[in-house]
Amino acid sequence: MEVRGSIALVTGAAAGTGRAIAFRLAADGAHVVVGDVDRTGGEQTARAIERSGGSARFVHADVTARDDVAAMIAFAERELGGLRILVNNAGGGGHVEPHFPDASAPEWEATLDLNLRGAMLATQRALEPMRRAGGGAVVNVASTAGLGLAPYVSPEYAAAKAGLIRFTSTLAGLRERMNVRVNCVVPDWIATERAHGELERMTPDERAAAPTPRPPADVADAVVGFIRDDDMAGRVMVMWPEEPGRLLDPASGR
Repeated sequence: MEVRGSIALVTGAAAGTGRAIAFRLAADGAHVVVGDVDRTGGEQTARAIERSGGSARFVHADVTARDDVAAMIAFAERELGGLRILVNNAGGGGHVEPHFPDASAPEWEATLDLNLRGAMLATQRALEPMRRAGGGAVVNVASTAGLGLAPYVSPEYAAAKAGLIRFTSTLAGLRERMNVRVNCVVPDWIATERAHGELERMTPDERAAAPTPRPPADVADAVVGFIRDDDMAGRVMVMWPEEPGRLLDPASGR
């Protein structure tokens, strides 16, 4: 799929990985809708893209709110003329205490809503506009927290990311049904401001033993790779630190 000239919506694009994805899509010629609950950061992202010669508009939206998701998708179609690309990047909360089972039901439900339900809502809302535009590509951003069977500090976050990965793989058939491809990138530790803060708080020995966080630009590259490759549908790419991205086998999930 051609990125240049396409309308692309990136959720959680006010900072970090989402901002890097928005910048990369704009640099490749997409008209980017920056969606985020953080109005200040989202507007800064859009202005920075415009200053660099790209095209961007900010939309204030909480992906856990059904009406906000509907309005965000409608904006892309009404104001910009369509929607071809959706990147479900909004997420987080895995390091916010307390965690299940100590967290209250509303607290752990909020993590599920942000990391799984929001992406499902946005994907469902985007399908018909994408069909009207001639087809599209959805890329979900998960986390290695959703892989394997090892314990994890935030069970709700790990469960949501595992759900997002499986959600992606079950939608491979949308390519034939609606000409919409859904894929997923699964990064490990990304070099965001939070990651840099964690490194600064480590002892020298802990820092020496820690893997090198992956630059957000690497994740953006993987997202754009999925968008461009018309042969990819329902595929999942795992991005461990200091290793090339690896596609999971759709038959075995390994």
